[in-house]
Parts: sequence; structure tokens; C-alpha cells
Amino acid sequence: MDFNQLSEFVTNHPLLVMAFVVLLAMLIGGELKRRISGVQHITPGEATRLLNHENAIMVDVRGDKEFRDGHIVNAVHLPVKDRDIDNRLDKYRDRSLIVYCNNGQQSAQLCGKLRKQGFESVYNLKGGVLAWQRSELPLARGK
Repeated sequence: MDFNQLSEFVTNHPLLVMAFVVLLAMLIGGELKRRISGVQHITPGEATRLLNHENAIMVDVRGDKEFRDGHIVNAVHLPVKDRDIDNRLDKYRDRSLIVYCNNGQQSAQLCGKLRKQGFESVYNLKGGVLAWQRSELPLARGK
């Protein structure tokens, strides 16, 4: 494809080209934001290693019903809607925290907030509890 064909395509399909540029900018912007936030995203396997070797704490930020339906064993339940979540995590400031939700989106936001508040070892479980289940790792039911 030469430059003349490319310019003709752009001229004939401005909406398609604009959509491509917008999507590309969103993709690049999202990746830059993720890297700048300083939040580390870890897989279920890496989370298991942190739990076993560094005495990490799992923090479940999902709602009460979702937590009862299945959560990672020994997870601390602190729903993201809890306004006092930062203060409740203060006692774990010296330990690694692995924060998770259903798919990793809400927990990533909380991880960024915790990093800004001085928590050093904060990790987001990439893919959330759904990735944990896909890895065939155990879940506890009930409270």
C-alpha cells in the first residue's frame, strides 16, 4: 500500500479512521495510566506465592452477597463502598496486600488509592476472583 492509497482511504472513510485513532488513544492512555499508578497486577499463581512465602493478606472488596457466594480462603472482607476502608487496613500496613474484586477493575482503583496513602506492597489480582476460579484454586463459602 503506498501513500496515495492510504490518503485515499482516509479521505473516503473519515469516521472509520477517527474511530481507529480514538480507540488507539484510549488503549495507549489506559496502559500509560496503569503504569504510572505504580500498582502491580499479579496472577493467581503469583498471589499464591505471596500468600505462602510473604504472609500476604487477601482483601476482598466485593459486596456482602458476592463474598458469601465464594471468596478466597482467609480473605479480609472490606466492601469498596465502606468509607472507612483505609483506616481498617492500617493494621496491615507492614504486610503485602493483595486486593481483588470480581474482575480486577474496582480493586485496581483501590490499589492506586492505597499506594497514594503510603501502602508499599499493594497488588491487584489480575482478573479478580474470576481468574482465581479459572486457575482452579479453592474458594470458601459463607462468612
